[in-house]
Amino acid sequence: MRIALTCPYPRAVTTPRAARLALALTLVAALAACSAEKPAVWQPAGTPPVPAPAGSAAPSAPPAAEITLAFAGDVHFTGRTLPLLKNPDTAFGPYAEQLRAADFAMVNLETAVTDRGAPQPKEFHFRAPTTAYAAIQAAGIDLVSIANNHTLDYGQVGLLDTLDSAKTAGMPIVGAGRNTTEAYAPHLVTVKGVRLAIIGLSQVHELKEQWKPTATRPGIAMAFDRKLSVAAVKAARAQADVVIAFMHWGTEGQGCPNGDQKSIAKALSDAGADLIIGTHAHVLLADGFLGGAYVHYGLGNFLWYSTSKSTDTGLLTVTIKDGKVETRQFTPGVVSNNGQPKPVTGAALKAVQGRLDQAARCTGLAKNPAA
Repeated sequence: MRIALTCPYPRAVTTPRAARLALALTLVAALAACSAEKPAVWQPAGTPPVPAPAGSAAPSAPPAAEITLAFAGDVHFTGRTLPLLKNPDTAFGPYAEQLRAADFAMVNLETAVTDRGAPQPKEFHFRAPTTAYAAIQAAGIDLVSIANNHTLDYGQVGLLDTLDSAKTAGMPIVGAGRNTTEAYAPHLVTVKGVRLAIIGLSQVHELKEQWKPTATRPGIAMAFDRKLSVAAVKAARAQADVVIAFMHWGTEGQGCPNGDQKSIAKALSDAGADLIIGTHAHVLLADGFLGGAYVHYGLGNFLWYSTSKSTDTGLLTVTIKDGKVETRQFTPGVVSNNGQPKPVTGAALKAVQGRLDQAARCTGLAKNPAA
């Protein structure tokens, strides 16, 4: 069983593997009816297994253990996805099997978890009950980023409720806090002997000044503050074998990264990030390498409340060996009518693959890491 050990402030934890496998085996049978075919896996055309680049910026030589990391996009429970919480164990549908099978899994939680607070001056407002955490944990997700443009939809009261309820539920979070130090602090976890450090950052302009944290005000970690963002990655680099920056960024509806994304990706890569993973645009973007760092510009919606820019979705699985990305695979899917993500096959798979191949042309990223 995946047991996410957590604390409201960063400290190293270890994820037990044996118990996780037991739960995964039990749930495979239960989920078999959901997906009769094995989900298709997509890799960019002509992309060989990725060799680890020479050298490492880690504080010490990383362990030789091989681990798998799973990442998916934006998640919340409102509208058509709220009824899924009646059965938290099945809320994430067929993809839960892959999430549980990974050594570490992460998504973006795009909502305040609260029943209090006042709506902020913006168009869309998302909130979810505390049972959202039970569904997330049942799907095998180890960490959620709350560095996004909806965590403060119901103001500081809603954010503080989100932080408090996550602590009560034992759900690790990253990317927000009661002050600047907490918001930019990494989540630290050791998986099969490999030390991971994850930071969460938002690069969405909406209400960014009102929502940024201060020494005395809660808020979300903002990528616009280049100095703090780079410092956060450097601090993570000093404590971990693998550093992950989980970003909320991009232009909604656009499958190509914008200048802000490319600029901050370069800065975080130079600071020592090994993986830079993005969400927010409501469409799939593509991936590649920026120097030695693996970058995926956008994973799209995953568990989504209503119609959006695209129904394309999927799950990214990355294999880490010797502290570096060795392989990556993307399992395409569709956000179904009830908001659940479901893998696709046949003509639907081919269509998603075509859009991914098109998106890959505008990333400006390399197919392999720099030597």
